[in-house]
Amino acid sequence: MSEEILINVSPTETRVAVVENGMLQEVSLERNSHVGYLGNIYQGRVCRVLPGMQAAFIDIGLERTAFLHASDIYKVGREQVPDQVLPEPPIASLVREGETVIVQVIKDPLGTKGARLTTNLSIPSRFLVLLPNSDTIAVSLRIEDEEERQRLQKLVGILREHKGPHGYIVRTNAESTNEFALSADMSYLGKIWESIVAQSPASKPGECIYEDLALPLRALRDHMHADVEKVRIDSRQEFDQMLAFTHRFLPEWSERIEFYTADRPIFDLYGIEDEINNALHRKTLLKSGGHLVIDQTEAMTTIDVNTGSYVGHRTLEETIYKTNLEAVQALARQLRLRNLGGIIIIDFIDMDDEEHKHQVMLALERALERDHAKTKVCAISELGLIEMTRKRTTESLGHVLCEPCSVCSGRGVMKSADTVVLEVFREIMRSSRQFEADRLLVVASSSVVDKILDDQSTTVAELEEVIGKTIRFQREDQYTQEQFDVVLL
Repeated sequence: MSEEILINVSPTETRVAVVENGMLQEVSLERNSHVGYLGNIYQGRVCRVLPGMQAAFIDIGLERTAFLHASDIYKVGREQVPDQVLPEPPIASLVREGETVIVQVIKDPLGTKGARLTTNLSIPSRFLVLLPNSDTIAVSLRIEDEEERQRLQKLVGILREHKGPHGYIVRTNAESTNEFALSADMSYLGKIWESIVAQSPASKPGECIYEDLALPLRALRDHMHADVEKVRIDSRQEFDQMLAFTHRFLPEWSERIEFYTADRPIFDLYGIEDEINNALHRKTLLKSGGHLVIDQTEAMTTIDVNTGSYVGHRTLEETIYKTNLEAVQALARQLRLRNLGGIIIIDFIDMDDEEHKHQVMLALERALERDHAKTKVCAISELGLIEMTRKRTTESLGHVLCEPCSVCSGRGVMKSADTVVLEVFREIMRSSRQFEADRLLVVASSSVVDKILDDQSTTVAELEEVIGKTIRFQREDQYTQEQFDVVLL
């Protein structure tokens, strides 16, 4: 599988696109007006402790106070017993109002919620994640070869004896990595931790102690692997920084970094701009003629699979099965592309064949293997639904690029002109009984006024006779279809 990373840099925004076999899979963006905080470490101040929620609100200098749950607080001396969940101590015994605490952002502010924090600090590099003051040595589950897992765990254990008493998580990128690369990563992480320790005593509450890499360098750190053929970037300054980064940490891949100089915008390659726009629509078309309908709500995301115009060639069951298999690949890609997280409900087309259900589940699990976010899939329910979760740490693509519609207030629908006409008539009756006036003026949108004059002229005449007043209508192009006013003259 060939893969490319395209990076578009402008004075106000940086965007990263991950393309696999010519098809866009992931988009990350960072705007100067709204930089992400994920991974940053702060000197926080406890503003409020809530025993009933086992949580505390921490001021880290952002617009909203951040949320720290008792389960995310590291307590020295608290042993972790395998296969046993230890009860959380009361939050009031862990933190007190007014005290300072070093915390790390594990989830960016989402919607009206503040950032989520932890005191279990972790610092990622290319191959390792440093866990300060921990004895843990763990290996990513995505490294499946047991012999390789044992080799890496043993190697990290040996190297740690010379680098300091910290824990490490071996990342997927470390597969087949040699001792020199791991040792260099440990040294790099050790210097960062020493810097954090040195800055902490002099830091004021709300001050950032450690800031994660900028988006282009994070893209190299997190997405660079053997299948990536090219990394193209259209900014000379960022290109030089990326070259310096690769020379230091990824020297064998420096030749894959390319400065993009063509006149054609870099995101026009592979139709990325069109793909981003399509990812903002509810409906995603399948090649067979079927389609997905994706709805994101506050509580969950629902994905409905439909055959659409696809009629198949054999039996109905075979048509449904093939549509569901095609939908699996499309929805797995859309989850990554749209950065959808939380609870996700997938409504596949009902299948009677148990083997077909099993194959669709296997296909879904395989399709999600390439997803960098942690996912968990449950079996098909009695109603034919699949429930799954996908870890969400940043806003979805739709929430970043869009805002609620000012016309429908985010409902996605408007009252019909017929409905508004009836509301106008009811308001005329109410106003005529409540106030004394000889004439009434109705100000409404053109669609509503035209509907009244064209289809309801007889009703208007009868209404004038009942209330004993003359009714005039005026079009107002600035009004939405739902807006109207009844004015006394």
